[in-house]
Amino acid sequence: MRGEGCCPTMDLMRSEEMQLVQIIIPIESSHLTLSYLGDLGLLQFKDLNADKSPFQRTYATQIKRCGEMARKLRYLKEQMVKAGIAPSSLPQAPPKLDLDDLEITLGEMEAELIEVNANSEKLKRTYNELLEYNHVLQKAGEFFHTAQRSAVAQQRESEGQQSAESSLESPLLHEQEMSTDPSKQVKVGFISGLVPKEKAMAFERILFRATRGNMFLRQEPVDTPVTDPVSGEKVTKNVFVVFFSGERAKTKILKICEAFGANRYPFPEEFGKQLQALEEVSGRTKELKTTIDLGLLHRDSILKNIASQYEQWSYLVRKEKSIYHTLNMLSLDVTKKCLVAEGWSPVFAASKIKDALHRATLDSNSQVGSIFQVLQTKEAPPTYFQTNKFTTAFQEIVDAYGVAKYREANPGVFTVVTFPFLFAVMFGDWGHGICLFLCTLILIIREKKLSSQKLGDIMEMMFGGRYVIIMMSIFSIYTGLIYNEFFSVPFELFGKSAYACRDPSCSDATTAGLIKVRRTYPFGVDPEWHGSRSELPFLNSLKMKMSILLGVAQMNLGIILSYFNAKFFRNSINVWYQFVPQLIFLNSLFGYLSVLIIVKWCTGSTADLYHVMIYMFLSPTDDLGENQLFPGQKTLQLVLLLLALVSVPWMLIPKPLLLKKQHEQRHQGHEYTALESTDESVEIEQVSHENNSHGHGEEFEFSEVFVHQLIHTIEFVLGAVSNTASYLRLWALSLAHSELSAVFYEKVLLLAWGFNNVVILIVGIIVFIFATIGVLLVMETLSAFLHALRLHWVEFQNKFYEGDGYKFAPFSFALISEEEE
Repeated sequence: MRGEGCCPTMDLMRSEEMQLVQIIIPIESSHLTLSYLGDLGLLQFKDLNADKSPFQRTYATQIKRCGEMARKLRYLKEQMVKAGIAPSSLPQAPPKLDLDDLEITLGEMEAELIEVNANSEKLKRTYNELLEYNHVLQKAGEFFHTAQRSAVAQQRESEGQQSAESSLESPLLHEQEMSTDPSKQVKVGFISGLVPKEKAMAFERILFRATRGNMFLRQEPVDTPVTDPVSGEKVTKNVFVVFFSGERAKTKILKICEAFGANRYPFPEEFGKQLQALEEVSGRTKELKTTIDLGLLHRDSILKNIASQYEQWSYLVRKEKSIYHTLNMLSLDVTKKCLVAEGWSPVFAASKIKDALHRATLDSNSQVGSIFQVLQTKEAPPTYFQTNKFTTAFQEIVDAYGVAKYREANPGVFTVVTFPFLFAVMFGDWGHGICLFLCTLILIIREKKLSSQKLGDIMEMMFGGRYVIIMMSIFSIYTGLIYNEFFSVPFELFGKSAYACRDPSCSDATTAGLIKVRRTYPFGVDPEWHGSRSELPFLNSLKMKMSILLGVAQMNLGIILSYFNAKFFRNSINVWYQFVPQLIFLNSLFGYLSVLIIVKWCTGSTADLYHVMIYMFLSPTDDLGENQLFPGQKTLQLVLLLLALVSVPWMLIPKPLLLKKQHEQRHQGHEYTALESTDESVEIEQVSHENNSHGHGEEFEFSEVFVHQLIHTIEFVLGAVSNTASYLRLWALSLAHSELSAVFYEKVLLLAWGFNNVVILIVGIIVFIFATIGVLLVMETLSAFLHALRLHWVEFQNKFYEGDGYKFAPFSFALISEEEE
């Protein structure tokens, strides 16, 4: 429904009409009813149990079950990620399992995987221990074999020396050695194992200090890193054998090995037992390797089976959790065995909701159907705009400033065109526009694939705004053709230049040496204007005046939209005492300036517009002289100046007086509020509270209202000047973009080309490409985007847009997030 003054063509700017509905659902069909409503996604439920904690609600147990199943699903997903198995992204049929069967299945899958992983961990630990033991047997065997050969050689050498000696003391010494008691000989023990290489030096020092040097340590690094049985990480280790004497030394060494994380392994002294142990370890290692591989194959088969159904299971759990969460928002009527729901829905969705309720009643075999009825309320409804993948990003730009009030004019309709166009005015270069277009086109072509992937924060932002960026690039190509700039280089795309040199001496192509020899260049800036000394003042003047024209046009559009808002909400005070004086004030000054700019362009006059506007205020009665553009200009300026002066008290004084009069009439009973039962009356009463915000029980503060209106008046008058000046950023950024592009082209690319050196040319091209991408296509794009955003949010939307509404958030399975709360 619309206010009487609203045109049918303006319906695109209004949010969908909403209604507060009440649904009474039998308990036996409540779950299926919520399921169908979630598929429909057009009903926003109100929480009727806001005073209850989550644990006091009816379906808290079911939500806890769903949370436990979600935990099991997360565990299964972690296992799939570790195994390098991705969940199937192919479209699947709706899951055939119900929640109870799925709960049993998930429990069995989790228990089986836990058991498989536990067995696999034990086997891997044993396997890693055997690998380490194998290294100990090999390296320590080499120690003992080398030591034995050295001892035998020394013994033979000693025996040879003793037999050659003939002294009298030799027999006596020999007899003394032979008579030594074997029980008094020192017994030497040893401990072998592996220690991390990074701890080897500290390990040796601590052993030496703890045993006071009464030990002998031999270390040998392992050629390749080994997997530590305890941590499961790859570690570079040394095989060590430490020899000692005495039980006290052994106890100390064992404690030191434990402190340093050294894994100890037994080592037989006899060579035959060493070979036997080595063969046994090698055999067991091969058997364990085969067993582990079979276990991994079994685990992978389980995970692949899970992966094929994971998305179905995850969707079912999230769906059920959202259903029970919504059921907890409903009021339970125990006596009537029903649930009472209230919520907002679009008016057009009433028939669809009724159809969903009817189907749920039939499919659940319920004896009683659900009851649907519309409620009357003064509560502000949510705002709902129907968008598609193209318009969503533009609407989000508006919503980032503030969500539109219910049925308020939506700036998003105009933003689709004005936002990319204002961006392009600042970014105008059809070479840069083509680069931006091609990059964005890739995102659009691959949007189905990219939409199912997790992208980074920046890439996610670019992908979400891909249609905004491609519109920006298209408009940039258009404005670049207007400016005739391709990476700052002009081209004669639409014909030859209309100008030529008057004589050969005009090599610099100044305005004094140029004459018009052909018809005016048909589209955009004449290429001869580029590269000449006349370029800067001409393009400056063109872009500056164009910025003022665009700014005044957009501000007028904002004021016109405020008129449609006032007419729609039947706010006649705002129509006559806000819209009309604002429009008169703005156009008496800056609208008149825009007309002067267009007249000057059309007539080719040399009048100084700065002089005209300044002396319009300082000396309005003086003759214009050479600055006169048309007959009667002086009279027109006096009339416009008078209208501008009158419009200020027009905005300030009448509105507070009329509001006071309305308040007095209500209290004296001269005005009554219509007690109609239509949605329209409720809507109008809700949205036009500005006129009747001072209700029957409130005292009307005229001073407060007058100060409030004074602030609005001052804000508009000053804002009209500052906002018009703010639109000059279009000129400034456009000029900066053009000059930066010219600097990179002339001082990098052309300079490198002038050296006639291939290496310098290649370096220059690389620097030019990176400078163009980094500065002009990234930083300048971001800068122009932010400035266009500022112009829409501040200069345009503050003329009519309040943005104090709240967004329609329906119960919809399509909006279920992957993230668990």
